[in-house]
Amino acid sequence: MAKKKKTNFKKQIKWFWLLILSGFVSILLLFFIASWGGLGKLPTFEELENPENNLATEVISSDGKTLGKYAAENRTPIHFKDLPENIIKALVATEDERFYEHSGIDFRGTARAVLKPGSGGASTITQQLAKMLFTGQRSPNKIKRVFQKVKEWVVATKLERQYTKNEILTMYLNKYDFLNQAVGIRSAARIYFGKEPRELSIQESAMLVGMLKNSSYFNPLRRAKLVKQRRNVVLKQMNRNAFISLKEKDSLQQLDLGLNINKEGHSDGSATYFRSHLQKVLRKWVQTNPKPNGEEYNIYRDGLKIYVSLDSRMQQYAEEAVKEHVSNLQSYFFKEQKENETAPFYDLEKEEIKAIIERGKKNSTRYKRLKIAGKSKKEIDKIFNTKTTMSVFSWKGNRDTILSPNDSIRYYKYFLRSGLLSIEPQSGLIKAWVGGIDNKHFKYDAVAQQKRQVGSTFKPFVYATAINQLKMSPCEEFPNVLYTIPKGRYGIPEEWTPKNSGLKYGGMLTLKDGLAGSVNTMSARLIDMVSPNNVVRLAKSAGIESKILANPSIALGAVDLSLLEIVSAYATFANKGLRVSPMILTRIEDKNGTILQEFTPETKEVLSEESAYVVLDLLKGVTESGSGVRLRLPWEKPKYVTGYPYEFTNPIAGKTGTTQNQSDGWFIGIVPNLATGVWTGGEDRATHFEGISKGQGATMSLPSWALYMKKCYADETLNISQEDFEKPENLSINIDCGNEKDTVDEEGVEDQEKKVLLPEEDTDF
Repeated sequence: MAKKKKTNFKKQIKWFWLLILSGFVSILLLFFIASWGGLGKLPTFEELENPENNLATEVISSDGKTLGKYAAENRTPIHFKDLPENIIKALVATEDERFYEHSGIDFRGTARAVLKPGSGGASTITQQLAKMLFTGQRSPNKIKRVFQKVKEWVVATKLERQYTKNEILTMYLNKYDFLNQAVGIRSAARIYFGKEPRELSIQESAMLVGMLKNSSYFNPLRRAKLVKQRRNVVLKQMNRNAFISLKEKDSLQQLDLGLNINKEGHSDGSATYFRSHLQKVLRKWVQTNPKPNGEEYNIYRDGLKIYVSLDSRMQQYAEEAVKEHVSNLQSYFFKEQKENETAPFYDLEKEEIKAIIERGKKNSTRYKRLKIAGKSKKEIDKIFNTKTTMSVFSWKGNRDTILSPNDSIRYYKYFLRSGLLSIEPQSGLIKAWVGGIDNKHFKYDAVAQQKRQVGSTFKPFVYATAINQLKMSPCEEFPNVLYTIPKGRYGIPEEWTPKNSGLKYGGMLTLKDGLAGSVNTMSARLIDMVSPNNVVRLAKSAGIESKILANPSIALGAVDLSLLEIVSAYATFANKGLRVSPMILTRIEDKNGTILQEFTPETKEVLSEESAYVVLDLLKGVTESGSGVRLRLPWEKPKYVTGYPYEFTNPIAGKTGTTQNQSDGWFIGIVPNLATGVWTGGEDRATHFEGISKGQGATMSLPSWALYMKKCYADETLNISQEDFEKPENLSINIDCGNEKDTVDEEGVEDQEKKVLLPEEDTDF
């Protein structure tokens, strides 16, 4: 009996070891099958060499700041040296305590997970990276999941042979999707805390590491309390692994999350309108600049580095200035419209207003989607007249309301729009670009896309032509009388006699008086002396590309131009008559830092240095005694103008412009190394202030320029000039006009608060 029991025991031992051996051989066989691709395609050597994909293209300012990205997924990889030590410790302590001991597979952890379910996951950081890079999401099928796990093991061991531990940690953090457009640790640090990764504190690093368990569940924008609990678990693990002391852990666990959300969507962040324009430029660039293999670069996936001309500080100041002034101005526009029966329009019949709303409807994304869906006109009209819940723009933040889509179109017509552009004349580099008041709700770019009538801001080109051709002095005098250009001259169908809008006739006026006061009769006389064709020729040479009809009315600004065109043309005066084409791109690199192209501007002589200086001298008169004098005088602040008193004392060459019915307000201001222009108005020309006091360029746009420049001057690191313009040697044209009398613009109105005559901009064409 004992012998039989002994024999059975031996058989049991034999079968036990046979099963163990069979299991071991099966696992080895499964590994070999997986490594040969029997369980599905494995990454090639080349793919292991370069596992990074879908890299965001980064837009980098002239001062080294990231302005935004173009991305299929918002991921910008960084190197191990750019990671703080605390995030590495938090990651290892929480996700893989034996990371530096195993070779990709933690057999102790695996055994624990098998023998004691619920004790924690067995996946190492390397396995998690393998899954993210090559094996995909976890399969719900248990058998497939086993095969998937084996593939992870195989890929993990390959990764361990191919890369160092630090490289694996870096790839893992670069690849993980932290949600809310934050793919990779750099995007996560910037979006959740407004920092670069190296600047993260221990508790901030702990929060991000805590999200690695499941970022959809541990989403700080939706479950802050839960995320804090998870962060504290990470801090506990760091203490357990002796990375932080118990005192540190207890102290840090008491802190709030300290979020500082900085979204990086296409409509979020800084320079949104600029980035939209740049995106179009880059799409053209990739078509003519292929990769070495002939393929086209993908700006959303290839991780290009786009170095641009914008200065992030100046861009911030420009956006702040426009927001500060236009939001204030808007409040007065709203008040005025309460008394307007056809608000927010003037001078329109009901049918004309209906046509504007209909046009807005057909331009809307909602309408286009409904048309694609095959909806009939009747169905679309019903939808646009049905009230629905929506979030709309306001200067106090988006607000939820109930409106019909048609009502929302009219609602948005109430808002004044504005644009600002700033160019360095000597280099052509564009330093600030504000295309509107809010890119999410108002997509149309007021810098490059929009063309509006420029009013009196075009008059300097008439004066410049006369000075360049006829060597006229700013002191030269002409009678202040009506001036008529006869019928037939320059092809005009009837005689043209423009009138001064507020200035009385009689006496003599110098050229300097004429431009400072924006006197129409002077502009008419000058354009007849040099001919409209020559004025157009000079304007085109200065960089204006839009079509300009060579007729006398352009002397008063009957020209539709973009802000980009008019400011870059004015920059020619500041650059001694030399036109430098405006630049937004300085350099493009690939993801490895290889320079693909460097950019240089085109230059062209437009007028002599002497003529350019004389034009600047005329434009200085505008800010000394003309329509731009608000920059100088310490008047009491009118409620609808922001930032008074400005009290600039440095030389400034400038020109205001106001078009018919106050539809457009302009101001272009130049100092020696910066030319900046501002436009303000409604989306439709019928949206405007009723009166000239609030609707002129000196009120609509000059304050934004002044606020912007005050901010720039306050930042001494920018080195914005406060000096006078450089005077040419051997200047032959006389600019010393002796005792100059104070001049105001033609259309003066009395300030009821101060009882002084405020200069106003002429608008009568």
